[in-house]
Amino acid sequence: MNIRLTLAGVALLATSLAAPCTFAASKAAPVKKQTSAKKAKAQTPSVEEQIKALRSEMQTQIDGLKNSLAEKDALLKQAQQTAVDAQSAATQAQQAATAQQQAVTENSSAVNTLQTTVSDMREVNSSVISSLTDETATIRKNLAEPDAIHYKGVTISPSGSFLAAETVWRSAATAGDINTAFTGIPLQHSSAAQMSEFFGSGRQSRLALKAVGKTDWGTLSGYYELDWLSAGATSNNNQSNSYTMRQRQLWADVKLNNGWDFSGGQGWSLAAETTAGLTRGTEILPAAIDAQYTAGFVWARQWSFRASKNIGKKVYVGIAVENPETLNPGGQNLPTNILIGSGGTGGGLYNSAANYSFNYSPDFIYKVAVEPGWGHWEAFGITRTFRDRIYPTSGNPYNDVKVGFGGGGGFRGPVFNKKVSLGLKGLFGNGVGRYGDSTLGDITLRPDGTIEPLTGFSALSTVEINPNPRLSIYFNYGGDYLYRDYVISGANQVGYGTRSVNMSGCNTEPASTAANPSSDPTTPTNCSANNKDVQEFSSGYWYNLYNGAHGRLRQGIQYSYIRRDLWSGAGGTTNPGGSAFGAANMVFTSLRYYLP
Repeated sequence: MNIRLTLAGVALLATSLAAPCTFAASKAAPVKKQTSAKKAKAQTPSVEEQIKALRSEMQTQIDGLKNSLAEKDALLKQAQQTAVDAQSAATQAQQAATAQQQAVTENSSAVNTLQTTVSDMREVNSSVISSLTDETATIRKNLAEPDAIHYKGVTISPSGSFLAAETVWRSAATAGDINTAFTGIPLQHSSAAQMSEFFGSGRQSRLALKAVGKTDWGTLSGYYELDWLSAGATSNNNQSNSYTMRQRQLWADVKLNNGWDFSGGQGWSLAAETTAGLTRGTEILPAAIDAQYTAGFVWARQWSFRASKNIGKKVYVGIAVENPETLNPGGQNLPTNILIGSGGTGGGLYNSAANYSFNYSPDFIYKVAVEPGWGHWEAFGITRTFRDRIYPTSGNPYNDVKVGFGGGGGFRGPVFNKKVSLGLKGLFGNGVGRYGDSTLGDITLRPDGTIEPLTGFSALSTVEINPNPRLSIYFNYGGDYLYRDYVISGANQVGYGTRSVNMSGCNTEPASTAANPSSDPTTPTNCSANNKDVQEFSSGYWYNLYNGAHGRLRQGIQYSYIRRDLWSGAGGTTNPGGSAFGAANMVFTSLRYYLP
């Protein structure tokens, strides 16, 4: 740009100089001067020549400038081309760098992926190795120390078995072993009530065998459980402690995947409380050492067939038919012109010393259990039939059939972060006394020999505290109760809990001598009213001394206070109120080893 401005300035100057010179030359022409004198002088260049010389010189400069400009243009174009080439090279370099960076990123990602894969493979390999090691150890352990026996797809285990060394001390003698006959608690002024008793026993030890087999459509299971709490015709404590082995439970169960559950055999009644729906084998018993459990507990252990259905895994419904038995009619002044049962016959394989009622039908029990998210809730009903054959003083013999019914329910649930469990259950009805733990009575008789089911109830409340996995502390309070039920027939009160029964001797110990001992050391003379109720409070603990792969060693102590009340009757000078009761303090100890 500077070169071009310089050339323009030179051209403008040359034009300005040429114009005056031309004008001067045109005006001087007419005047003619003498030139002869001037010729003698040295000739100087004319203006025109000077202009020409200047033009030539300027032309030369202009040509130089043009050449220089051309060279600069060439250099500029070369520089521009170089810049373009450099830009192109830079672009290519940038692209190459981008491609290289992308390749590096991809390589880095590939490396990371590879590292992750290798790490995962190491973890998988480590897990597989650990799993194989554990499985190998488990296989070796199962071979050396099997937890269960596996036979053709069936798992067999001794679950529920334990060996027990137990003792009982009672402040009033009952002549009973580790299980307490609640209706045999001696009355306050009886001979037996003046003496305590102590027994040691291993008869509650238990052997059990459970078999479980799974199929595509359900689960098959069977259970057998036995102990030695029975007495044969020759059993005694004299020398050999020769008691018989007892069948506690013996049942089979089929649980289908669609929620249906069918089972049958000897086992706990459907009336007993369960912990998982209505599944057999999940019954929960009072925490007690006493083999008779505790007053107010509702149960039976007998033959039954039951069917139940799981509805939505929260509601369970079931029905059972169970073996019936009517306890002998209770009361005063009862008619004897009836046949309601008899002792067993040898050919029939029943005990001749026990009474067996001639049952009209099985007992029917129906139940619903709900597990809404907190606790286990139950409601159930029992329908029973009773029958006797009556022989009237006139007319033909005939059979009398009566129906008894009872209803009950209860719940059990955890509180305080599952450290405490609360439970309550009861049964109320007519003719359901056999399902109460004290077995107070089922029926009485009317003067004409017809059957009258007795009204009663049983109830049990429970608190169990588990401060840690080893220790369990329990408190139970419950009772069984029967109402009075009698009618007046002529001069007699006939039925259960009559007010006319002689109770005059209840407060006096019988005057027994060596020649005339008391025939019944648990009941004074003239004190024979019917049982009104049995109440019991019990408390104790179980502590696991050891609980591991080799089984469980458990120790427990229980204290109980039990009281049996009779209905009041006609008193006298020695017993003005006509009432009587028996009470006992009891202490149990237990040391048990449970098989793993």
